[in-house]
Amino acid sequence: MELSILAVLIIIMNLAGFFIMGMDKKRARNNHYRISEKTLWNIAFLGGAIGAAAGMKHYRHKTKHAQFKYGLPILAIIEIGLFTYIFKLLA
Repeated sequence: MELSILAVLIIIMNLAGFFIMGMDKKRARNNHYRISEKTLWNIAFLGGAIGAAAGMKHYRHKTKHAQFKYGLPILAIIEIGLFTYIFKLLA
C-alpha cells in the first residue's frame, strides 16, 4: 500500500513538473504573468525533476539558462536513483 501511494505521488509530481513547464512557456509567448523559477525548482525538488526536465526538452523552455539546462537533468538522475533505492527498499 505504501509503495502504491508513493508511486502515485511521484507520478503526480512529475506530471505537474512537465505541464508547468508548458504553462510557463505559453505564458512567456503571450507576455502574461510568469511562473517563478522558485516554483519550478520547488516542484522539481519535491519529486518532479524528471517531468520538469522532460518538459524543458519538449517545450524547449529554459534551455538557455545554465541552472536549468544542467541542474534539472542532474537532479532528475539523482531522483531516479533515489526512487529506485526507495522502491527496492520497500518492495
